[in-house]
Amino acid sequence: MASTARTVDINEDVTKALRIFRFQRRSQGHAAIVIKINKAALKMVVDEEYDNISIEDLAEELPRNSPRYVVLSYELKHRDGRTSFPLVLINWAPSSSETTMMTLHASALLDFQRVAEANKIIEVRDAEEGLTQEIVNEKLLS
Repeated sequence: MASTARTVDINEDVTKALRIFRFQRRSQGHAAIVIKINKAALKMVVDEEYDNISIEDLAEELPRNSPRYVVLSYELKHRDGRTSFPLVLINWAPSSSETTMMTLHASALLDFQRVAEANKIIEVRDAEEGLTQEIVNEKLLS
């Protein structure tokens, strides 16, 4: 069996944290786990975890000049009155980020997407303006 070479390693701590996050039962609010790339070690690490955070507060917490992968458990109110909690991958990649970090981030995106098992991906390049509750609702309800 052929093995594929990875630019950035997704270590066991990250996969374990994602597994725990994915299977937590939520009854209200949004939760997020933020993953960053350690450039020196070429591996992903858990940066932060948030529970019951608004989308706008999450956008404020994320760095303006550094890419992140954000797995979001999003409280989605459907038009028919149902509530669900889909997992959303936010590819936080501000255009002001350092070029080498953006390259590493982009090269590892597909591997991370597979490991995260998110239902939907939202690309954010414009920092705070690109991540609002309205934008997330629009992407998930379309």
